[in-house]
Amino acid sequence: MKDLISLHDLSSDEVKGLLELGLKLKKELKSGIEHHILKGKTLGMIFTKSSTRTRVSFEVGMTQLGGYPLFLSSNDIQLGRGETIHDTAKVLERYLDGIMIRTYAHSDVIELAEEANIPVINALTDLLHPCQVLADLMTTYEHKGKLEGLKLAYIGDGNNMAHSLMYGCAKVGMDCAIAAPKGYECNSEVVENAKADFKASGRTLILTEDPVEAIKNADVVYTDTWVSMGQESEKAERQKIFMPYQVNKELFKNADNDAVFMHCLPAYRGFEVTKDVIDGPHSVIFDEAENRLHAQKAVMATLMG
Repeated sequence: MKDLISLHDLSSDEVKGLLELGLKLKKELKSGIEHHILKGKTLGMIFTKSSTRTRVSFEVGMTQLGGYPLFLSSNDIQLGRGETIHDTAKVLERYLDGIMIRTYAHSDVIELAEEANIPVINALTDLLHPCQVLADLMTTYEHKGKLEGLKLAYIGDGNNMAHSLMYGCAKVGMDCAIAAPKGYECNSEVVENAKADFKASGRTLILTEDPVEAIKNADVVYTDTWVSMGQESEKAERQKIFMPYQVNKELFKNADNDAVFMHCLPAYRGFEVTKDVIDGPHSVIFDEAENRLHAQKAVMATLMG
């Protein structure tokens, strides 16, 4: 495990190991136990997509582990002015102990990992968001006491979150149901990979256009914004198409009585989710956001420690 590009690339044991380490680091942090696992090490953080949770959690996490986080905006480095990924990787590996990148094209992260001889962490691409799903699985375990045998339902756009949730659920033995409107389904290559993962785990993957079918008896209900960064010109059309996929109180009644609600944030109340759900008793969105810190510390400690 040199890099974290996709949860599909990892074994079930590797995914579970990251979750166990994240939970351990969280518990010990709250008990006042410090871990300077990465003392003297530096993480370069490349951002071509801005973020609140990603930047703060990686910077704080790296600091808590005793290392130094270095923010690298695309406006500040030559990669944003046309320098090749190859040259960027070869230079940065001479200075850094690891690279985190949050960007648009998934192929850029793959190339960076191939060219760099230091660990590369995918902090989000248009295709995948593995770090978020590790935090989601940690949160599920904390609230449910287990992962295996549970069902997660994702309602909305078949985007990077849906893709990584499929991979993550399969690796930890959860069933997964994805409800997306026609024309906004999950990437076909990701689906085929996920089907292979679910076959290996013996769990079930449901792909449907019907949100009621997907959410039926779900232990975890998940949604995401309908308009991701770079899709602003499609906002009005997307809102019209996705309104039947809104997670509201009526739809939520089809889930398990003790179901928890998750959202990777930022959220837009009144669109993908109603206020009574996201701010209601079933919502664990801020536990989920906090766990970005602990899950990513586990990733950094594993790859760079």
